[in-house]
Amino acid sequence: MVRQPQINAQNRPPLTIERIIESALHIIDGQGLGRLTMRRLGDSLEVEAMAIYHHLPRGKEQLLDGLVAHVAAAPADATGAAGWRDALRRWAMAYRARLLEHAGVLPLLVTGRNPAALTETVLSLREILRQGGVPEAAAATAAHTLLGFVIGHASLEVRGTAAWAEAVRAMEGPVDWDARFSAGLDLVMNSVNPG
Repeated sequence: MVRQPQINAQNRPPLTIERIIESALHIIDGQGLGRLTMRRLGDSLEVEAMAIYHHLPRGKEQLLDGLVAHVAAAPADATGAAGWRDALRRWAMAYRARLLEHAGVLPLLVTGRNPAALTETVLSLREILRQGGVPEAAAATAAHTLLGFVIGHASLEVRGTAAWAEAVRAMEGPVDWDARFSAGLDLVMNSVNPG
């Protein structure tokens, strides 16, 4: 049996990759990654699931790669910053918030899906470090370390709602994730020295 769309196709916005990714992200944010199916996504977009394949010929694999790129690609910008440390601190805070907002995509990111999605982000961090006087080799290492810290911290924070957090609480008391992130970020940033 063919499902009928809920609205007239003439009144529906055109199907685009951006619209597909946004709708998939909405499903993941609201219901979790495990609930994302092509059929559910088609229902959300008010199209047959097969219509999605016209835009994403590799299907769900391409969709998941697109979700990682959409969430994880967030280049740093030094505009208006009071130096490279301030620029990287602002980026780290915003990036952490973005990852936590779309925590359902984190498992895809930490398992190495679509590593190319992080390229522009890493290069932007590296460039800000270089402009701040950090030598090229150190800037490359620092950029990867900073990115790894933010992604890792966000992942631990998301896990922090489970039984794992109980073990941490038993040892340390309640976890103030904001304070812990800020302190860790200070450690990472203070280890970077301009040449």
